[in-house]
Amino acid sequence: MSNDRWMWDATATLEALGAADVALWVWEPEKDRLRLTGATRALGLGPLAPDCSSAALRALSLPQDRVLAEDILRVQPPGGEVAVRLRMRGAGVCIWRGVWLEEGVRAAGVVAPETKFAASDQDTLTGLLDRRSFIHRARERLQSPGPHELIVADLDRLRRLNEALGHERADLVLAALGSRLAAAFPPGALLARIGEDEFAALCAAESSPGPEALRRALEQPLRVAGFDIHPTLSIGAVEAEGGDEAPEAAELLRRAELAVEAARSHGRGGAAAYGRSLETDGLSRLALEGDLKGALKRGELAPFYQPIVRLSTGALSGFEALVRWRHPRRGLLMPEQFLPLCDEMGIMSEIGAMMMREAARQLAAWRRRHRAAGELSVSVNLSTGEIDRPDLVEDVLAIRRETDLPPGALKLEVTESDVMRDPDRAAVTLRNLRAAGAALALDDFGTGFSSLSYLTRLPFDTLKIDRYFVRTMATNEGSTKIVSSVVKLGQDLSMEVVAEGVENAGMARQLLALGCDYGQGFGYAPALSAQEAEVYLNESYVDGAAPLKARG
Repeated sequence: MSNDRWMWDATATLEALGAADVALWVWEPEKDRLRLTGATRALGLGPLAPDCSSAALRALSLPQDRVLAEDILRVQPPGGEVAVRLRMRGAGVCIWRGVWLEEGVRAAGVVAPETKFAASDQDTLTGLLDRRSFIHRARERLQSPGPHELIVADLDRLRRLNEALGHERADLVLAALGSRLAAAFPPGALLARIGEDEFAALCAAESSPGPEALRRALEQPLRVAGFDIHPTLSIGAVEAEGGDEAPEAAELLRRAELAVEAARSHGRGGAAAYGRSLETDGLSRLALEGDLKGALKRGELAPFYQPIVRLSTGALSGFEALVRWRHPRRGLLMPEQFLPLCDEMGIMSEIGAMMMREAARQLAAWRRRHRAAGELSVSVNLSTGEIDRPDLVEDVLAIRRETDLPPGALKLEVTESDVMRDPDRAAVTLRNLRAAGAALALDDFGTGFSSLSYLTRLPFDTLKIDRYFVRTMATNEGSTKIVSSVVKLGQDLSMEVVAEGVENAGMARQLLALGCDYGQGFGYAPALSAQEAEVYLNESYVDGAAPLKARG
């Protein structure tokens, strides 16, 4: 009977190993012998092949890598893994990986350039661990007794970064954040990029810098391709006791990511710790999606109005219309609780059109009923991509005809990323909106995506300073400088400047000292229903100024 059993051809095997820049090794500690075959010369291992003693291996390793070499040579239990990095003379970093085959007898594996293993172990952009490897190593780390802290940081507005800068430049931001993460944590901490815009760190609780220290390290400004970027992160943290009763690593990571979602619901730059109450959010999200499908038609989504006040006199200047959901069972829901779902469902343009129409009608009603309200304006945010909606200009013209609002009474707020995605096209649309009688505001200015050359060519009336910079003026000198620069820029370009997030009289005085024109925020009032806003309007005109909290 013929023997069809296929056998390895030794020559072909060696040629394949050579072509792949991989060598095989077998270590026999009792014989003090390390045998190598394959691409030994290409890897800088030629002096060791075909076999050598442990002394030769130690001699050829660089001084700073001799401890790693000892790890390869130390006897381990059967099944124990060998996985260390070793830089040999004349070669780059190599990874030695293998397993102990028999009890105290021999180990075997492969050695190859570090890049051969990068896809299975590291995130190629940042050099940190990838998600799979992080979970694997965290599982081992959590076996150590004592408290551990896992921190997950999610970069806010990555999509806006990609739209404004392009993916390659946005990748530079992510790479820089990876480097800052590594610098912020002590040696030995497990660091990873676990998602497109998510980073994770696990270390002993006593040596952890903590969420806020991590924020300070990662949120420092950076400059990429001529753009000043001011990254902000939503951060979640969870602590766990290591040892036999330690939670599974993947479960711990899930808890930290739940905390990140909770932090994001508080607005950009939020932070939260894991708690049991977060567990219901997943089921809650599914139910909310079902309720949203008919909410717009039922009139449950409606504009609420936040006052905008002249800082120098306290006089009411206008309102910003912000969407709220009067949910029949859950009560009043904030935008961060449902707008991400609206975006996923593709109904943001419908919501934007409704907001613009209802806010204009309400302003027209106030102007008819209150003679003193004749100079008020109402601002409406255009959602991401809405500037490209084909019937946007026609809607503005129709609304102005219907409400008889004068030019400039209806103000549209546009984000920087929407403008910078296609500045030339945006310029045409903005000029058409201006011709249709809408005033124009550039929202969240100062977040670092705008090109000043384009700003001078676009027909904006107003710059709005992002609330993050206003909120952190008292504790961050850089935020004060950014606010001052935006105010000065607005003055030079003859634009009004509105600061968001004014929480108390101290902030208002600081903004006024910097020359800022207008402010809005909880210091004056939150977003109010139409009825509450009308009461506020009456009181402000009776008193001569809008009330302002002494402290936040």
